[in-house]
Amino acid sequence: MSVRKDKDGRWHVEFKQRSKRIHRRCPKNATKSDALALEARLRQQIADHKPDNPDPSMMRVMDFFIEYSKTLRSPKTAYYNAARIQPWLEKYRASQARECAAHIIADLKRHYRPASINRSLWTLQRALKLAWERGAIPENHGAKIKKLPENNKREIYLTVEQVRYLATFASPDTQAAIWIALLTGARRGEILKMRPEHIGASSINIPSDNTKTLSGRNVPIVSALRPWLAHLPLSIGVEGIKSGFRRARERAGMPEVHFHDLRHSCASILIGLGVDLFTISKILGHASITTTQRYAHLEIERQKEALEKLSAVIGQ
Repeated sequence: MSVRKDKDGRWHVEFKQRSKRIHRRCPKNATKSDALALEARLRQQIADHKPDNPDPSMMRVMDFFIEYSKTLRSPKTAYYNAARIQPWLEKYRASQARECAAHIIADLKRHYRPASINRSLWTLQRALKLAWERGAIPENHGAKIKKLPENNKREIYLTVEQVRYLATFASPDTQAAIWIALLTGARRGEILKMRPEHIGASSINIPSDNTKTLSGRNVPIVSALRPWLAHLPLSIGVEGIKSGFRRARERAGMPEVHFHDLRHSCASILIGLGVDLFTISKILGHASITTTQRYAHLEIERQKEALEKLSAVIGQ
């Protein structure tokens, strides 16, 4: 169907024409007749539309993304990722998407990691697709852009003793963030959004709006965690945690450690204590057990150690 109603009662118009996918959400009080009328107008506009310039500049194309970014969950971050590549966009046209992307990669990889470059390339891909869907360019040139391979896997897992040592060099609020991260597996952003009203008698409620996966969860409160919950809400923000943690790790002689490694360390310590991957997945709030499989090798190592002990007994 080209028109449909969502769970909130809003009508949507969605169809394909000339290989273009068109989607519009109607106002709250719109009826099905309004949606059908909107569909008719959109189909006519596409049929009549002929772009003034079939090969606009990349800067013009990026305007489509800038407007679209206002609807995203983190518009400021999206805008920053797009702004990062602006100097290169000024030199190319839409049909030169492949060349533009190659130039961006060649210059940015001297200063940025592949993941950061890919986020900017995604904004360009999205802008080109939006321009194509709106009829501003004759084909989706964004499909020609290839992203860089990423290797984001980190193998830094701290022990409880290492975390305790690291925390001694941190300010009180940074210490609280460190221990909450280790004892709940929560992400930095989730910790910063924790409020007293989220703390129950036996668990912390992390609302779906405060999570990366948009899926809420309840994390049990253990005795070692309770003293640190008194610091919530933290009086420092993202930059405060970044700078506080950076000073702590440098003073502790652990410059390679990232704050996010505390979340990984929570998982590795639990595995060492015999906790299964499914339970760890629920604690960390992974959208799929597949994500938790990154820790499977730790579980195998623990099993090997156990079997080595058995082997030693048999060998005697």
